[in-house]
Amino acid sequence: METDRPIVEVKNVWKEYSIRSFWLKSKKFWALVDANLKIKSKEVIGILGESGCGKTTLGKIILGLEKPDKGEVFWFGKNLQELNSKEYKKFRPKIQAVFQDPYSSLNPRYKIKNILTEPYLININSDFKEALEKAKELLEKVGLGEEVLNKYPHELSGGQRQRVALARALMVSPQLIVLDEPTSALDMTIQAQILNLLKDLKNAFGLSYLIISHSLSVILYISDLIVVMYLGRIIEIFRKENFSKQLHHPYTIMLIEAYPDPFSLSPPSFKKIKGEITSPFERPKGCEFYPRCPEREDICKREKPKLKKINTSHYIACFKR
Repeated sequence: METDRPIVEVKNVWKEYSIRSFWLKSKKFWALVDANLKIKSKEVIGILGESGCGKTTLGKIILGLEKPDKGEVFWFGKNLQELNSKEYKKFRPKIQAVFQDPYSSLNPRYKIKNILTEPYLININSDFKEALEKAKELLEKVGLGEEVLNKYPHELSGGQRQRVALARALMVSPQLIVLDEPTSALDMTIQAQILNLLKDLKNAFGLSYLIISHSLSVILYISDLIVVMYLGRIIEIFRKENFSKQLHHPYTIMLIEAYPDPFSLSPPSFKKIKGEITSPFERPKGCEFYPRCPEREDICKREKPKLKKINTSHYIACFKR
């Protein structure tokens, strides 16, 4: 595999869903709108936005769990929809996932040793003894002892279950792990431990991460590149080191002000954002953020701003930037 080739590339991806009820006709809406993204080797990308903005849908499409209605997804330069069974089997272990709730993602009927060895036996080698040794090695890497091997998921704490989920993802030597709200189900102390563990594992195994979160503090702590989404659309991309040096999208500013600096001597200042989140069933003709934007102008109501390049590491979709 070429080292300069992105692990994953998403090109002009759209995803539509429909909602049905007993008394109304099904209604369709776009969960993703013209999404473009590259994930490079050893890079950490954070996807930031409120609930319902399309973060998880984008993660599922990158994982191959959902198919886009428009656009293309590439794994290691190969179109995901055109992979034959041999190529898919080769690439599938290289892209793994860790989900929000570690209890629901771990089979409650399996002991931890079976949960960990199963992906190795299927994808790497059918030798159980070899798989078990690998499991022991990775348990140590994630801060757990061998004693958990004969336990069931319900016998572990939330933090321990999330460590097991990380070890399971690592069993097949992935290059990219997609983490969907990996700390939101944990208390604050355990959250910090898991985030530090993620950093250690990235350095130890040369991993890339796609972190999906609604928490600015989590994204800023671990990400190299930050992607902001609103109503299914990517509206800003910037590097973490330039976070405080750039003029951001009005929506990004709203998210920043929702997480005031706890160490600041000055009292927090909040801007009042007018309006409510736009319904995905009733998208505005112009900018989706127009109803809530404090800097809106007439053009914002008529036209949709495209994601434009501000500099080498900053892209933004706003007429006033």
